[in-house]
Amino acid sequence: MADELKIVELRELLQVDLTIPNYQRPYRWSKESVATLFNDLYSNFKDNVHEYRMGAVVLNYDEKKIEYNIVDGQQRLTTISILLYCFYKQNNCDPQDGCLPRLLAKKDAFSDLSCNAICSSYLILRKKLEEVPEQERKSFIDYVLDKCTFVKIVTRSEQEAFQFFDSQNSRGKVLAPHDLLKSYHLREMNDDSVDSKIKIITGWENTNQKNLSIFFEVHLYPLVRYYKNESGLYYSSKKIKTFKGISQKSLYHFSQYHKAANLYIEHFNTEGMYELCHGKKIAQFQLTQPLIAGKRFFQYTLYYYNLCEKVKSRIAAKYSESEISTYGSGNTYVRNLFINILIFFVDKFNFDELTDPRIDFFYQWAYSLRLVMHSVYPETIDKYALGRHERANCGINLFKEIDALQSPAEMDSIILDHIPETSLQKYKTIRYDDLRKKIFGGNN
Repeated sequence: MADELKIVELRELLQVDLTIPNYQRPYRWSKESVATLFNDLYSNFKDNVHEYRMGAVVLNYDEKKIEYNIVDGQQRLTTISILLYCFYKQNNCDPQDGCLPRLLAKKDAFSDLSCNAICSSYLILRKKLEEVPEQERKSFIDYVLDKCTFVKIVTRSEQEAFQFFDSQNSRGKVLAPHDLLKSYHLREMNDDSVDSKIKIITGWENTNQKNLSIFFEVHLYPLVRYYKNESGLYYSSKKIKTFKGISQKSLYHFSQYHKAANLYIEHFNTEGMYELCHGKKIAQFQLTQPLIAGKRFFQYTLYYYNLCEKVKSRIAAKYSESEISTYGSGNTYVRNLFINILIFFVDKFNFDELTDPRIDFFYQWAYSLRLVMHSVYPETIDKYALGRHERANCGINLFKEIDALQSPAEMDSIILDHIPETSLQKYKTIRYDDLRKKIFGGNN
């Protein structure tokens, strides 16, 4: 236990044979984060702070390769290693003398996705180090090596490492919800091969992480909530249970049923969004069905992310930008609601059923809210989606209605409210008269 949990100086930590697993996220610290770390280090050095604690690093010891896989702490350790490299390069040290940090000295230590960020960090740290008076630089680097400490946590299994990472990062410092989910589902892939993990994580990390975060918040989370008549607001790390899915270890009847169904579908869906199975198309996932923890979560997320992009393209092909984007600042929320109802319909049936008349129907439903609201907020959208807004289509939760349909033709029985011109005057939204005429024609 003394070796597996202790406080160590950076110098000692960097002497350990550290490795970055292939399935780890790329190095991608921003310029601001790199500069902030350097400034913190130098400030503590100047203030002669006896010890600068830099948090915890979680390592998984690989007994076969006799090396330590970095599960948590890669970004900090890489940045500091780059700083040390800058110093050694300025002082014309020969890497063969052992002065190059071992993490950087390893061949193929970093993926191609990390290269740009590493080069950017190098340029920043080189410039920052040059600003330190030359006579101080050696003392400063010694301070970093000997006075900067980490809590080193070593686990003997990959699963334990991810479990610790998950519990540590869901408390204290805020991590993006999709990063916490990534850790959780990687832990569920304990029996999968390394190659399988690499393939899954490469696809995940190749997706723009900011866009992925937005996708969870404004699309995927509301989509799995509205049809159950539950609020889709305020997605955060506290609500990631929604996407943890059925554990691989669960033996309950419903778990066994859904795992078996997923395995069957996965067998016939090795590539692409759909695959032919006995002459018929089978969708990989359904928003109204539970997902399976592990690699299916990553596939599920990217499947719906791509479906969302496909729906946006369908909208762009039918409507001009002015028809969906010129109705006030609240339009972004209304537009996302429009996108979400189309995703839900396509997920229930298929793209072939998303005819122009049906898109017009969903357009009327979504943008009717814009006609009766002077200002639209996320709370407004949430209330309307659940059929609880008193000004338009009250009592109609269209997500719940679609979930109950057996065929798209049954939608013809859903009658939406007519919004007359007098409503625009009443709610002071007369500026949307062109929108009203587009939806309802010239009739009052």
